Amino acid sequence: MSRPDLNLLVTLDVLLAEGSVARAARRLHLSPSAMSRALARLRESTGDPLLVRAGRGLVPSPRALELRERVGQLVHEAEAALRPASRLKLGQLKRSFTLRSSEGFVENFGAALLARIEAEAPAVRLRFQPKLDKDSAPLREGSVDLETGVVGRSAGPELRAQALFRDRFVGVVRPGHALAQGGEPSAERYAAARHVLVSRRGSSDGKGPIDTALAALGLAREIVTTVGGYSAALALARDSELVASVPERHTGHLRAGLHSFALPPALAPQFTVSLLWHPRMDGDPAHRWLRGCVRAVCGADS
Repeated sequence: MSRPDLNLLVTLDVLLAEGSVARAARRLHLSPSAMSRALARLRESTGDPLLVRAGRGLVPSPRALELRERVGQLVHEAEAALRPASRLKLGQLKRSFTLRSSEGFVENFGAALLARIEAEAPAVRLRFQPKLDKDSAPLREGSVDLETGVVGRSAGPELRAQALFRDRFVGVVRPGHALAQGGEPSAERYAAARHVLVSRRGSSDGKGPIDTALAALGLAREIVTTVGGYSAALALARDSELVASVPERHTGHLRAGLHSFALPPALAPQFTVSLLWHPRMDGDPAHRWLRGCVRAVCGADS
């Protein structure tokens, strides 16, 4: 069975509204003969005469009366779908979004982000989801709306990315630790301490970028234990002689009460934390507004 010509819906809507082939033709800028041919096609498609001659005019058939409201609504919805998006009314916006991020993002930026959303769009809800891997499938599939992280080779090539801030790794110890004394420690002093490693995959081989940089200097650090997140690493550093190495901006609030020190530049080059999303959301006004909120909050103290 062939698919119906949906363009005929507009013609039918105008014919039923005007009740006249001539007037409908003028309204659609068609000739009377072209409109008559369109009416013939509509009659063939619906299996109904639709408009029946009565004296000098036309009157709608029962089927036409039944269709008039439905067709009008369909045409209205189709026209609305094909118009540019209307201006976003944040006060009336009711949406839920999911933001996936590494540990530390919520602790440092979550409260300010929620406050901004509450002030501008109080009916919007934001769900924070932990980022346990670098798989970009959730963004492609739509289960995640936004994601923060370092753009790597594993990121889908189609994803959009915008820089949020620059970050670097710092060393963290309890206030009475030996590395808290005597200024910024050298690479040798840092390597000689005992360390806690953060590994989301649970790896304890100590082959992170810091260890690669240390190896280039002929140094190696002793990894005493491995944890899955920055909070756990900092908790151990707080109550032991272990050194935790964590991203500075990401862990600002988590490091409260601890002593932080800059690592030698060769061990801790800066990296960019970006906001990622799927290109199908580029033109969505609400999504675009949320992206702006995240950028504003993350850049407030950069």
